[in-house]
Amino acid sequence: MAARIITAVSRDKHSLTAELGRSLPLLEDKQRSLCQQLSYGVIRHYSTLDYLSQQLLSKPLKAKDQDLKNLLLCGLFELMHMRTPPHAVLSETVNASKKLGKQWASGMINACLRAYQRRADSLNQDLACDNEASSAHPAWLLEQLSHDWPSRCSDIIEANNQAAPMMLRVNRQKCSRDDYLNKLVQADIPAQALNSCPDGILLDQAVDVYQLPGFEAGEVSVQDGAAQHVVRLMQLEPGLRILDACAAPGGKSCHMLEHKADIQLLAMDLDASRLKQISENASRLNLEISLLCADASQPESWWDGQLFDRILLDAPCSGTGVIRRHPDIKLLRRPEDIAQLALRQQQLLDALWPLVRAGGMMIYTTCSVMKQENEQQIEAFLQRHHDATELQIADAPAHRTHVGYQRLPGDDVMDGFYYACLQRS
Repeated sequence: MAARIITAVSRDKHSLTAELGRSLPLLEDKQRSLCQQLSYGVIRHYSTLDYLSQQLLSKPLKAKDQDLKNLLLCGLFELMHMRTPPHAVLSETVNASKKLGKQWASGMINACLRAYQRRADSLNQDLACDNEASSAHPAWLLEQLSHDWPSRCSDIIEANNQAAPMMLRVNRQKCSRDDYLNKLVQADIPAQALNSCPDGILLDQAVDVYQLPGFEAGEVSVQDGAAQHVVRLMQLEPGLRILDACAAPGGKSCHMLEHKADIQLLAMDLDASRLKQISENASRLNLEISLLCADASQPESWWDGQLFDRILLDAPCSGTGVIRRHPDIKLLRRPEDIAQLALRQQQLLDALWPLVRAGGMMIYTTCSVMKQENEQQIEAFLQRHHDATELQIADAPAHRTHVGYQRLPGDDVMDGFYYACLQRS
């Protein structure tokens, strides 16, 4: 199953999250955990494992046998990164080749894995000479990270190749953080307060959400601390008219309502299926939310003419700040995507800015680390709009850049994130 999921991502360019969502329910609990671990692990280290497979195979496999190659990568990952006994790895991987209907390949799989065991030291030395393979990042992304963050590039790569920790946001309308931490203790789930986020909790280990006390009752949500910082930047007050312009899946909208239920919030998204996610999340949290399916960059088709006190533009972006959560970004994202996304961000900024009242604010955020999407984007915006001023943030949630604030992956254990607060004069 893991080999099929990885093939759907690497060959067919499907989302890993979507493929896991389709496949995991078909498995039993124990199988589900292993399948998820293998799928994430192989995708996270794909360039490394692919390089090793090329050294071990006597000739490249045919295109129709990509599932077989990815099965070999699963075996290599298990030998390198998991505690499964080597004899069990070989046995399970060989048996899996038969389940793929490719019994002819069982000897080849066995030979490759045994060869890796014998040659691991020399293969790993060779690996170190190939930047793309040793870093498990595509060449274009390495080049861009090195250009944008020369002194932090290695830190970003290291963070991207780690599994992300699980963080929670306590619904303060239902429970205090201290009370919820006590519930976690009673449930034998080790955790600690996320000090920089008043509602945040960091779990020692990820768990299924339905193991979380009170999850279905809306006491808690899963949200990284970097995203939790946004609500403070909104400077919420009763009665404010607020637009969350690209709201799905709704974490930030729900967080705002948990803080100030008496705001007038409109949550918008272009994707109707993702808008449904917002409705489901709000319902679980017992929050009332106004939803609109529309293109935020075309306000003439949906705007009622009333100005907003606050607009949150959590813009579509490359996701390069959350690669540790979505490792398939390294396989699916292309260098030309950055310019296309930057253009879309510019269109959204320019279309929404006239909808902010004088004295009101737009909060621009992304989960990207690319300067073209972040500080360069906002610098260009300020040059186009002379009625816009960037506000400096007291007790900022990230490092100050030329314009705005950037958090890099792993900073304070959180995701990569960019923030800019823009006030209209």
